Amino acid sequence: MRDLYGTEEPPAPIETVTHGDVALTLQAGALRHLRVGGVEVIRSIAFLARDRDWGTLVANVGVVERRHDGDALHLSWPLRFVNGAGRLDVTVHVTLQADGVTVTGEGRAHGAFETNRAGFTVLHPIEGVAGCPARVTHADGRVEESRFPELIEPWQPFMDIAALEHEANGLRVRCALSGDTFEMEDQRQWGDASFKTYNRPLALPWPYELPDGEEVQQAVEVSWTACKTKARPVARPLTPAHVPELALVLTAQDAKCLAAWPDDLKVVKPQRLLCHVDATLGDVAGQMRAFAAAQAAAVGVAFDLELIGRFDGLQTPAEELSGHARAMAQSGFAPASVFGCPSVDRQSTPPGSQWPACPPLEEVHAAIETAFPDLPHGGGMASLFTELNRKRPPVDMLDFISHGLCPIVHAADDLSVMETLEAVPHIARSARAIIGDRPYRIGPATIAMRQNPYGTRTIPNPDGGRVCMSNDDPRHRGAFGAAYAVGLLAALAPFDIAVWTPASLYGPRGVVGNPGPLPTVLRAMSAMAGQRIVRAEVTCGQAILETDRVLLRANLTDRPIDGLMPFGHDIRQPR
Repeated sequence: MRDLYGTEEPPAPIETVTHGDVALTLQAGALRHLRVGGVEVIRSIAFLARDRDWGTLVANVGVVERRHDGDALHLSWPLRFVNGAGRLDVTVHVTLQADGVTVTGEGRAHGAFETNRAGFTVLHPIEGVAGCPARVTHADGRVEESRFPELIEPWQPFMDIAALEHEANGLRVRCALSGDTFEMEDQRQWGDASFKTYNRPLALPWPYELPDGEEVQQAVEVSWTACKTKARPVARPLTPAHVPELALVLTAQDAKCLAAWPDDLKVVKPQRLLCHVDATLGDVAGQMRAFAAAQAAAVGVAFDLELIGRFDGLQTPAEELSGHARAMAQSGFAPASVFGCPSVDRQSTPPGSQWPACPPLEEVHAAIETAFPDLPHGGGMASLFTELNRKRPPVDMLDFISHGLCPIVHAADDLSVMETLEAVPHIARSARAIIGDRPYRIGPATIAMRQNPYGTRTIPNPDGGRVCMSNDDPRHRGAFGAAYAVGLLAALAPFDIAVWTPASLYGPRGVVGNPGPLPTVLRAMSAMAGQRIVRAEVTCGQAILETDRVLLRANLTDRPIDGLMPFGHDIRQPR
C-alpha cells in the first residue's frame, strides 16, 4: 500500500450499483459516475460542507440501506459533518429508475454550524459537454437559451438555476434543483474535470452559520432521454511542441541546504530552479544572499527568480522593486529571469468580490522592467490559473507567462486527482487564448498545495491522508505520484510549454529523500527536455509521452494495464 500511495491508509472503497442500463458508483457518501448505456451523464452528486478556508469537511458516512419498489431502486445513508462545536446531520435518499434519478438531502444542525457552503453539489463531465448548447430555467420560470463555455471563463456560466438541460453524447439530460439558490462554476479553472452546480451564491457572505436546530432540505432530479447528438470532437493543438525544461522550487532556506550539498541536484538533474523570494516575509537581502550562495555552489543549472512583491502602498512599485534589485546586485545573485507577482494576487478574488488594494499590473511590470532591465521578465500568477483568468496579465509587456496547478482543491480521492488530467488541456488551451504565442511556464504543479489561495492556510495532514488543499500529500512519495507526473506532462506537452515545475528540491513536495519512483521519473523527463514530441496523450487509463528518442508510459489506475502494474511506468525506445 505504501509503495503505491506513500501511506498505509487505503483508498475509500467504491461500490458499483447497477439498475438496468443505469450504473453508478458510491464512494465516501457521494454518488459518482452516473452512466446510462455506458455514457456518463453526471460525474457526481454529493452533499458537501466546506469550512471557512474552503476545505471540504470529511463526513462520517453511515451504512447504505437499499430496497426495491417495483421498477425503482431506493438507497439511503446518513452523513455527519463536524466543524468545531457544531454538527450537521444529513440523511441522503436516492431513487433510481430507468429514466432518471432523484437525490434528496434532509439535515439538521446541532449547535452553531459554521460553513462556507452546505448542500448538494452536482458535477457535469466536461468531455462532450464543453461548448454544447444549454437551456436554463430560472427560479421565476424564465427560460434562457445558452451554452456551456468552450474556453474557461472567469465567471459563473449560469446563475439562479432551477433546471438545466443539454444534449450531448446521444442523450438529452435535464437536471432540476430545489431547496436553495443554485449557480454553476466552471471547475476546469481549478483543474477539476467538471462543471459544478452548487447552492448558495458566491455573492452572499461567507462563512455563515446554520443555527442550532436549523433544517436543510434540498433535492436534485436528473432525467434523460435518447437524442441524435453525437460526441463533439476534442480540439487538438496544432503547434509543433517540444518537451519543456524541468524546474524545481527552491526557497531561501532550501538554498542554504543546496549550498552545502550541491550534489542533491543530481537526484533529478533539472535544467532550472524556481527561486522563491517573498518580500512580505522581510529580509529580502538575506533571501537573495542565500540564493547567491547556492548559485555559487551549484553550477550548470539556471536560477529563475520568483519575486512576490509587497506593493502595499508604503512605497511605489518602482521604489520597492529598485530596492529588491539593489539587494540582488549586492548579494551577487544572478538569475536567468525574473517573474513578478503582487502578494495579494496569491489570494482568490471570487466574482462579485471587491478586489484588494494593489497597483495596476501595468505599473508593476513597468517597474520590474526598469529594475531588472537585462532579465527576461514574466507575469501571471504564483497561484493557479483561476487567478490568472480573473486578473489577466498585460501580455504585451511580458517575455513569458506562468501559473501553477494543484489537483486537490475540491476533491482529494485518488480517482478525482487523476481525473484532473482531463481538465489540463482545457486550462492550457484557455491560457493560450489569453497569452497567444508567448512562452508559457507551469509551476509549481504538485499534488499537494504550496499556498492556499482560498483561505488563510493550507490544511494540515499529520496522519498522511487524502486531504483537500493540504501542503503535504503522501502520494507524492508513492508510485501514484510518479504516474501523476507523467500524466501531467503528457497532458501539457502538446501546448508547447517552455518550463514546468513538478516538484520542490526539498521538503514534503520535494525529490531529495523521496523514497518513491518520482525522482527517477522526473530525471528521465528532464533528460527528454527539448526533444520533439511525436505523441502525447492521456487515454484509457494511460499516459503516453513519445519523442523521437524515448517512449514514456504510465498506468494511471490501480489495476494492471497493458503490461504495466498499478500506477507503474516504463521508459523505452520507441518502435
